Amino acid sequence: MSARQRLILLLLLGSQFMLAVDFSILNVALPVIGSGLGFELADLQWVATTFALAAAGFTLLFGRIADLFGRRRLFLAGMALLGLSSLAGGLATSPTMLLVARVAQGLATAIVTPAGLSLLTTSFPEGPLRARALGLNGALMSAGFTSGAILGGLLTELLSWRWAFFVNVPVALAVLVAAPLVLTESRPAQRPKMDLPGAVTVTGGLLALVFGLTRAGEHGFADPVALGALAAGAVLLVAFWFVERRATSPLVPVTILARPTVKWGNLAGLIAFATETSLVFLLTLYLQKVLGYSALATGLSFGVLGIGTVLGGVIAPRVLARTGTGRAMTVAFAVQAAATASLALLGAGSGWIWLLLVATFVGGVGNMVAIVAFMITATSGLPDSEQGLATGLATMTQQVGITLGIPIMSAVVTAAMGTVLQGVIVAVLVNAALALTGVLIRARTRDDHRPIGPGGGAGTTPR
Repeated sequence: MSARQRLILLLLLGSQFMLAVDFSILNVALPVIGSGLGFELADLQWVATTFALAAAGFTLLFGRIADLFGRRRLFLAGMALLGLSSLAGGLATSPTMLLVARVAQGLATAIVTPAGLSLLTTSFPEGPLRARALGLNGALMSAGFTSGAILGGLLTELLSWRWAFFVNVPVALAVLVAAPLVLTESRPAQRPKMDLPGAVTVTGGLLALVFGLTRAGEHGFADPVALGALAAGAVLLVAFWFVERRATSPLVPVTILARPTVKWGNLAGLIAFATETSLVFLLTLYLQKVLGYSALATGLSFGVLGIGTVLGGVIAPRVLARTGTGRAMTVAFAVQAAATASLALLGAGSGWIWLLLVATFVGGVGNMVAIVAFMITATSGLPDSEQGLATGLATMTQQVGITLGIPIMSAVVTAAMGTVLQGVIVAVLVNAALALTGVLIRARTRDDHRPIGPGGGAGTTPR
């Protein structure tokens, strides 16, 4: 890895880590924010929902725009928006002002994440270097999800909830100063016309899907509004498929969606993100409702999970180099499923915390190896001109997985609950079974990308 590539890696990993922190940093602070700004209890969830809607709904669109109009340009615009929206959120004096800031933060995430990932994949050729870069990126993203809860609790307790917003501002400024010196622009010599019908249908479909899932998590899947939103999302996404088949310059060429590595790789990513983020939700219920932990103690308990994900990201490139992405993904999901299933032994006594810590550490390692394998599978074999699209699809998968897992597991807990512990145990077993389905995906991917050694590029071995 050259000195310039190390600088690119440091810059892009720092920005991706900050975006991951933003997903969870406000969760612990929500009650304090509600009392400070006068949110009604029923409206407090919109602090998280507005962010998720914008982040998931627009990520595919902005990933493709980055391919067409310049990845560095989009990356810088997104970082500027993130800094401004974080400043506005920290200075908010009303619920409306805070929610507008959260929408802007979500849009910034939808811009920066695919642009940053495509800059990462185009800066490192397929093979060991890209695997290493994506491994470190995945490790820091998962660590960001975990550390966001810890950092949010510390900032809220020691300073103010406003610092959960302000902490982004100096980081965004530093990236805006450094990025033009390190990153080079990339865009096509001839820019095709924008596929507006495709952009409208896919963005509307994703917005409706995420809203429906979020609504179902709060009111159940029998809620008419949730069902209507999910149905509308499905109709719009089907319409998007037919629009893309007829478009002369499609937003997402159907030939890419039909590739086994793209299709099944993204399904693996959906499973990986849905299971791990929803497991954190389940264990939060267990720690707070069963063991009686405080919000800060709960956040600190997930530090072990964060360590496991960082370790998984560090060792993933070596595992993939020795076994290939398909076999690594199979083993990783099997390890995650076994570790998750062991949590069904949890009891009501405080001594069970040791099982929780060990299982989340082991499961975190497996989950992160699966995520790195997913990212390599979903972005391999495509030209640099389509890396923004590929990373946009992968980012969309990540966002939808994060949104999808929690309402499903929440519904399982509610349906199975005699006590909170019983509901959590049943949901943990469902979560483990879902992780186990990831083992089957290898049989559906025909390519097994295997880095072949330093400086050697990537090989594709027929299976």
